[in-house]
Amino acid sequence: MDRTARIVVLRDRLKAWALQEAFPLWWSVGADQVNGGFFEKIAQDGTPVEAPRRARVQPRQIYSYAAAGLLGWEGPWREALAHGLDFYLAHYRRPDGFFRTLVASDGSPLDDKVDLYDQAFGLFGLALASQALPEREDLPRIALELRAALHATLKHPIAGFEESVPPTTPLLSNPHMHMFEASLAWVEAGGDAAWRAMADEIAELALSKFIDPVSGGLREYYDGDWNPAPGVAGRIVEPGHQFEWAWLLLRWSALAGREDAKVAALRMIEIGRGPGVDPARGVAIFALLDDMSVHDDVARLWAQTEWIKAGVLAADVTGEAAYAETAADGAEALLKYFDVAVPGLWRDKLQADGTFVDEPAPASSFYHIVCAILELDRYVTKRS
Repeated sequence: MDRTARIVVLRDRLKAWALQEAFPLWWSVGADQVNGGFFEKIAQDGTPVEAPRRARVQPRQIYSYAAAGLLGWEGPWREALAHGLDFYLAHYRRPDGFFRTLVASDGSPLDDKVDLYDQAFGLFGLALASQALPEREDLPRIALELRAALHATLKHPIAGFEESVPPTTPLLSNPHMHMFEASLAWVEAGGDAAWRAMADEIAELALSKFIDPVSGGLREYYDGDWNPAPGVAGRIVEPGHQFEWAWLLLRWSALAGREDAKVAALRMIEIGRGPGVDPARGVAIFALLDDMSVHDDVARLWAQTEWIKAGVLAADVTGEAAYAETAADGAEALLKYFDVAVPGLWRDKLQADGTFVDEPAPASSFYHIVCAILELDRYVTKRS
């Protein structure tokens, strides 16, 4: 099979899985039709798992059903999207504009903490919902109020944001990656110039502080002044995040005309698809150290989706067919996680011995999967 045919076949398999199996299941079973919102997990027997509901999961499901419309799902994606929005805005939003971390199934608050990661996903989910439902004029306003709260309360004196209120360490690159993603989403949604300014600031922070100038790998943990955290923590490089940051920096480099960001992104892809992939299992593993030695060989599902996204965008930007092969390899890796008894579910963790951890399918993975399929579909459609 030639390169073009391979990626089309993989796109078709993944898109069919989403439209015929995953979107219907995560709406019919994964949505709580009694209390509202979405369940955190579905067990491998196809039944929902009752558990406290994290703020980060609800906007991911909101995004997923906004994207369902873009992918052409003929099911009730608008109803699913509104269902998620209603629960999220009613039960997570605090009077100060932030979103609390955790609520019970009935929506009652369990943890009022302000966590940067949760705010990033709030902004991201609202951006995609606003694009899908332009009649919802409240969504851009809510996002602007959250952005104002972030700048008033969590702004870091050097660049970026603190992790929480009050400030804690280590500082993390991961929430900034999702804040970058949210900022770019609002730029694409026609938001004001401050969204572009936020994206620019985070991109510059990544290029100047997050990326190791020696290896080209992007680190995870920092002290309060954006220096690598002491000890092993400051050396951790996650292959999945190399792909994810590369996808974002390639988008920003086109927006800003920054060749240095493109070069940095392509180097991170080389790390992700090189030492970041275990050739025996054919999957991207969880963590390396900055010398590219293996730190954690468990292979999480989400890293495979980011492999796809980085590959298709690099292929589009560079015109190099090898990056399309990279994306196809990521798609092959992702499909391994879908070998389950109930179609539309997945496994999350592939261990070194080639077996999966036996656990429910986490809803938090759906956004990763849907975004990868959407990017792959856009790439193939563009070339049809």
